Amino acid sequence: MSEDLIVRYSAPTLAGIKTGSLFTLHTSSEDLRQDISALNKVMSKKGIRIIPLKVCDTYALIYIYRPEMLDRDLKDPKAEKILAGFGYPVNSPDRCVTDLARRLNSSPVFPHEIGLFLGYPSSDVDGFIRNPHEGFSAVGYWKVYSDVENALRLFRNYKRCTEEYGRLLRSGRTLEQLVV
Repeated sequence: MSEDLIVRYSAPTLAGIKTGSLFTLHTSSEDLRQDISALNKVMSKKGIRIIPLKVCDTYALIYIYRPEMLDRDLKDPKAEKILAGFGYPVNSPDRCVTDLARRLNSSPVFPHEIGLFLGYPSSDVDGFIRNPHEGFSAVGYWKVYSDVENALRLFRNYKRCTEEYGRLLRSGRTLEQLVV
C-alpha cells in the first residue's frame, strides 16, 4: 500500500482533524495482510488503526481511523440513537467497527451510518439516511443537512491538509513523520 495513496485519501485523519477515512485499494489479499500488519506496527504508536472493512478478490475497502476520536464521536447521543436503531452495540466502539465490517460484507444494502465512523456530523448522517436525495444544503465530503457554514469550513480544511501532506510527502517526509 503506497504512502501516496494513504496520504491522498487519509491526510485529515493522519493530521488528527478527522476521525476516519475510507478508500478502495486494488490488491491481492496476501499483499494486503502484510501491508496492513506493517503499517499498524508503526501507526498504532501514533493512535491510528488501519483495517480492511471488506476484502474481495481484487480490492479491499480500507478504514483508517483514530480510535479515541471514534469513541468520542460515537458517544454523541444522536449517533448512539442512529447506531442503536441499526442494532449496533453502542457501548463498544470496537464492536461497532466489527459490526460495520460484518454489515458491509453481508448486506446487499450499503450501511449509510458509516458516516458516523468517518467523523461526519450525526445530524447530517441522520438526514442522509432519512432522505439521501433531498433536503441537503451542500455537498462535499458528505451531504450537508445542517450547519452548512461549519461543514464548508471543514471541507476547505480537509482539502488544504491533503494538499499540504501531499507536498510534504513529495518533499521526502515519511508517512510516520506526517502523523500527528
